[in-house]
Amino acid sequence: MSEIEDPTVLARLEAIEQEFLDLEAQLADAGGIVDSGQLRIRAQRYHELTPVVNALHRLRARSSDLSTAREMLPETSGEDRAMVQAEIDGALAEIDILGAELREALVPPDPHAGRAVIMEIRGAEGGEEANLFAGDLYEMYVAYSSRRGWKVETLSRDHSDLGGLNQVTFVVRGPDAWRRLKFEGGPHRVQRVPVTESQGRIHTSAATVAVLPEVDEIEVVIDERDLDIDVYRASGPGGQSVNTTDSAVRITHRPTGLVVAMQDERSQLQNRARAMQVLRARLFERLERERDAEMSADRRSQVGGGGRGEKIRTYNFKESRVTDHRIGFTIHRLAEVLAGDLDPVIDALTAEERLRQLQEGTDG
Repeated sequence: MSEIEDPTVLARLEAIEQEFLDLEAQLADAGGIVDSGQLRIRAQRYHELTPVVNALHRLRARSSDLSTAREMLPETSGEDRAMVQAEIDGALAEIDILGAELREALVPPDPHAGRAVIMEIRGAEGGEEANLFAGDLYEMYVAYSSRRGWKVETLSRDHSDLGGLNQVTFVVRGPDAWRRLKFEGGPHRVQRVPVTESQGRIHTSAATVAVLPEVDEIEVVIDERDLDIDVYRASGPGGQSVNTTDSAVRITHRPTGLVVAMQDERSQLQNRARAMQVLRARLFERLERERDAEMSADRRSQVGGGGRGEKIRTYNFKESRVTDHRIGFTIHRLAEVLAGDLDPVIDALTAEERLRQLQEGTDG
């Protein structure tokens, strides 16, 4: 079935074409639009729809060419038949390209496309095994970022007693980092025999991943009077001192109760800057939840309570299995996934998102 024959695609394209024609008529009689702001908005929308409608018209024209060539083919021979066949092949190729362009145009733009990504991973239920798993997830995302050519900057890392991570916060920078990593937010569950297990029994533990778009100071203005800023001496695993000055910083945003602590840098100013960077991202995400009820539901599902029963993905070592429960996707390549080969999972999530957006006409 070609793109133009898909009922869902066809209905949306016809609606866009009708909107385009209505705007064209209104702009042709621009004198009847008194409000200059409304005129500007309509002109901008007309400009946005023009390439979509042009592609639709081209698709219809090439579909007509294809139909005509196919009718002619049985009546031709020799060089004429070769020419008609070439026309059919060319029309089919162009129809495929135009159909893909139109489908892409129907997917609502992601408002955070192109942004850097702030990720926070914390060990949740499962004690030290959860912290070890949090460390595994961190290494997985670092390896995946390396495969994609992205830059990773670790802002804060708190090691656990056995070498895992109580929590880690890092920034991933790359042109498509947000588009690929936005699906990773939520509770991740692991099923394996922990290093602390002497009986060889499989345990279930969990770590939570939060994914936030990085924002700048202009987008989120924070009143310094709303902040409680504490400084203290940084420490390493088990409370071991790693700094002889009060360089660690903890910032509490009183209106929301959000708390961010940073201690990895030796400079108090650097730790404060990093804490503010994360605080802005958390406040931005909080504002988004408040503005959009549907987004709020999505974001709440990201972190949840960190319990074993709440999960977006399971990593089962015995079966070498990774299952994403949101779309029912399973792959038996656990070692490769943990080594950074996340594309098969993320590709499946991306395809599911695009299908849903196309069907619902929302930007979910």
